[in-house]
Amino acid sequence: MKVADSIDASATVHIVDDDPALRRSIDGLLRSSGYTSLQYGSVDEFLASDMLDKPGCLVLDVRLPGMSGLEFQSRLRDQGTSMPVILMTGFGDVPMSVQGMKAGAVDFLPKPFAAEQMLSAVSAALTRDKAARAQNAHLESLRTLWAALSSREREVMTLVAAGKLNKQIAFDLGISEVTVKVHRSNGMRKLGATTIIAFAKIADELGINASR
Repeated sequence: MKVADSIDASATVHIVDDDPALRRSIDGLLRSSGYTSLQYGSVDEFLASDMLDKPGCLVLDVRLPGMSGLEFQSRLRDQGTSMPVILMTGFGDVPMSVQGMKAGAVDFLPKPFAAEQMLSAVSAALTRDKAARAQNAHLESLRTLWAALSSREREVMTLVAAGKLNKQIAFDLGISEVTVKVHRSNGMRKLGATTIIAFAKIADELGINASR
């Protein structure tokens, strides 16, 4: 089974488990299927690799020396880290599975698991990671465009996002309606919004409102 064309070839699957034999087994399975994978015996080993912000996913054992897999997953979630997590355990129970899935795990695999289960989970995790990175890049691009507006253009566009008419914006800012139209037109053009509906979507993505 080869990696699907839609999966980023630069992505790495990080296997974190304190059982060397199981790590090697999963690593062999993934590599034979075309994935790039790395092995770690603990969370600390993985963190030392400085790979957390790179494309990929984690195959993470729940019970690990030091920080457990569930604790690490919770920490990643609290930090806003988007790397997807696949949890696995030989001692899993229903509450543990629910806890992991509620925290955002892509899948929860009780040991022993079938090869196809692991491959399916990894495929889903890498697809999620690719989508999240594309969305983050899109938002960063929008933030850059917004920051490039003049202060007056941002003021006008913020009020446009709040649903105010040109004459209301002119009154609020103490400028002429003609000037409002100029700033509004420039703001729309610089943001790449050809319609007010398109701008409303951008404003929603950026979280722009009249208080900003």
